[in-house]
Amino acid sequence: MVSAIQPAIDLNAFLPGAQFADAFSITTDTTTLTAREAAERMLGRSPWWVEVLMKLRDAVVAPFGLKTATSARHDRIEKVGFFPLLSEKPQQLVAGFNDSHLDFRVVIDVASTGGGQCVTATTIVLMHNWLGRTYLSIIKPFHRMVVRAMLKQVHTA
Repeated sequence: MVSAIQPAIDLNAFLPGAQFADAFSITTDTTTLTAREAAERMLGRSPWWVEVLMKLRDAVVAPFGLKTATSARHDRIEKVGFFPLLSEKPQQLVAGFNDSHLDFRVVIDVASTGGGQCVTATTIVLMHNWLGRTYLSIIKPFHRMVVRAMLKQVHTA
């Protein structure tokens, strides 16, 4: 089961001045999962309804000159899912991007628990302007549903 939790990391270490953060976690039975494997399970594929939401999002934001999921997939940089990889350690992976309206990070942490592992996805956002604030307020409810659904894939993969 996916649980909403308080972010347990230093947000400023990943995105100084961030104004928004949330975190969700799931416990798995495995004991050998790395942060990259968890991120690939989470971000490597999307449920059909998430794909539909992303296409709708792309159609709405493209006229504003914002990065789209489609354009991000074609960037020639290392990615996890369609997010650029920013840093990686065995137990922690950071992906995200900077855009004109906001900067975004997703931090995937993997920690051992009694007999399994806890995988946490922390989202951190730094908004730059009214467009970033408006965008975040509109997508926040969808963001929570998407992160929960994507994190479940860590357990079921």
